[in-house]
Amino acid sequence: MKLCIFCSANSQIDPDFFTLTDELGRWAAAEGHTIVFGGVNQGLMECVARAAHQAGGRTVGVVPRIVEQHGRQSDYVDVDIPCDNLNDRKQLMQDQSDVFIALPGGIGTLDEIFTIAASATIGYHQKPVILYNMKGFWDSLILMLDDLHTRGVTRKQWRTYIKVATTLDELKALLADL
Repeated sequence: MKLCIFCSANSQIDPDFFTLTDELGRWAAAEGHTIVFGGVNQGLMECVARAAHQAGGRTVGVVPRIVEQHGRQSDYVDVDIPCDNLNDRKQLMQDQSDVFIALPGGIGTLDEIFTIAASATIGYHQKPVILYNMKGFWDSLILMLDDLHTRGVTRKQWRTYIKVATTLDELKALLADL
């Protein structure tokens, strides 16, 4: 499978997130999965790409030209797919991937999660988004999504499109069901 990883490009975050991300990248490579990611050489993006690459896996970096111009492209990109902007990047990542896994991240990660999930809600694809809820990182988002459903502003239960895994074993089980 091609696993698209949405995540932070910030390195000043909980060190445990790096340990868990490294574990994910190594496992994905061992299973023969390809990592599709944003191609940046910082934070969890660099961590997952390095782990997969060093374990013999393949990575696909969907890299905005502005990232390349600023010298922030990861050395662990095996296949480079350049793009003009973040909208192109999300579309290319959607086209390249079978499933989307959201690790801890900020505004960009939230944008990616909801772009992909919203596309699924209206039928553009049937690819799931999985929140990898490391150390409860996504707990407040999960509460908000539950609240939106309770208030009736979502047509279906959000868990139809967005799954949650709190451990790598739970993530593996979700992927095995695809």
